[in-house]
Amino acid sequence: MEEKTTPKDSKLIRSLREGVSIVQMVFFKEVRDNLINKKPNLDKTQLAMLAGSITNEVFGTQNPEEKFVRFCKNNWGDIEQELLNIKEEMAPLCTILTDALRIQTLCDHQEGGDSSATLLRAKELDFLIEERDIPLPSSFMTSVRELGKLYNLLVPSLQITPEQDDSMVN
Repeated sequence: MEEKTTPKDSKLIRSLREGVSIVQMVFFKEVRDNLINKKPNLDKTQLAMLAGSITNEVFGTQNPEEKFVRFCKNNWGDIEQELLNIKEEMAPLCTILTDALRIQTLCDHQEGGDSSATLLRAKELDFLIEERDIPLPSSFMTSVRELGKLYNLLVPSLQITPEQDDSMVN
């Protein structure tokens, strides 16, 4: 028997997904800034597409538009190299990346999806912090709000009840 989500659960999942999106934006910005220093010969469009491709690979989202598919194929060596460098070059973000990928997987599971392959990929790339506990929704959103403040991004405030916290990880 399939469980129906209540409006509160849907609101919680929407808010958690917005939190994951904030982490994606911050990761994209950090990757782009890192690439500016490493590849000064690339123009802004190429830098943005490369940073976007790396971000999409980390979060398991692909842009199906032909120009992006072609870009990924033509630049796979650079994308893969940057993915392999995350643990070393983006170490301060590995904790929030781990939390965001786990929350994304929990949200997908709550909605009947399976994005566990994204977690496996992060483990293979060695930036997933395996010994870290799965975050409760309230602690994840608190971390995201703090991150959002650091990067001048607005993060919606949401009151998460203890029951909602428990419902996501049990």
